[in-house]
Amino acid sequence: MMPTMSELEEARRALDAPLFADLAGDAQVSFEFFPPKSEKMEAQLWDAIQTLSPLGPRFVAVTYGAGGSTRERTHATVARIASETAIPAAAHLTCVDATKEEVDEIARAYWEAGVRHIVALRGDPPRAGESFEQHPGGYRNAADLVAGLRKIAPFEISVAAYPECHPDSLSVAADLENLKAKIDAGATRATTQFFFEPECFFRFRDKVAAHGMDIEILPGIMPVTNFAAISRMAAMNGTAVPSWMGRLFEGLDDHPAARQLVAATVAAELCRKLYAGGVRHFHFYTLNRAELAFAICHLLGLRANAKALEKAA
Repeated sequence: MMPTMSELEEARRALDAPLFADLAGDAQVSFEFFPPKSEKMEAQLWDAIQTLSPLGPRFVAVTYGAGGSTRERTHATVARIASETAIPAAAHLTCVDATKEEVDEIARAYWEAGVRHIVALRGDPPRAGESFEQHPGGYRNAADLVAGLRKIAPFEISVAAYPECHPDSLSVAADLENLKAKIDAGATRATTQFFFEPECFFRFRDKVAAHGMDIEILPGIMPVTNFAAISRMAAMNGTAVPSWMGRLFEGLDDHPAARQLVAATVAAELCRKLYAGGVRHFHFYTLNRAELAFAICHLLGLRANAKALEKAA
């Protein structure tokens, strides 16, 4: 049976299109790390920062553990990035298990350490399975935290957004109202929870605009380094995992190098489609794996430059 003209045209487009976005230098990236739990992990983190810094990230962010369990390590890591590198550093800050005065003190310490960007989050409960409860004397939610930070210093403030709705939200409409409250309180931008289909982001972007919000939205990109672990994380966050992804990673558990190659290709393809839809900034959840994030950026056409990691004397 001869192929139809439409099938021939589709095949021609597939042959002509590159396997990578080749962003032509007009897109930016940012990277998210988690704080080290040991000296070995600290060395690994700094290796990751040295590997990724020549890509000229717009900023790098350092997370908190659940319940603020890594608060001190997060502060130390962000302060070191701010003092020893030329990369703008963003620190996660949550409402969990702290009074307003304690959170404000941390924010002031960040400002004094040269940190100008805060990622303001409600935060996860300290114990899995529990519901969030406002700490006595603490901030009520992320919008309340944003308003409090605005009184302390002129921080850049990023907040979280959920293309597939936060699992604690009563409805999509309520979730959008919560995002709007954070923006009205003074948030600078929103970064999304990870997702795996470009249409998911585009639909969310349209809903945000239709809801009267005019704010920069960065897509959060999570490379699939371990399919089982990512699936568990997705289930907790209400993130849909497409069936094709399970088939794609099947049989790769004992082949870590092949798994990374596939992960890089899948993430780069997602970014290519987002780029075609007008996205010009990609935020990578690196899981402190620098080589994978670097490979994805390379597939996207980004190239390292000679900019040094250390600040100029």
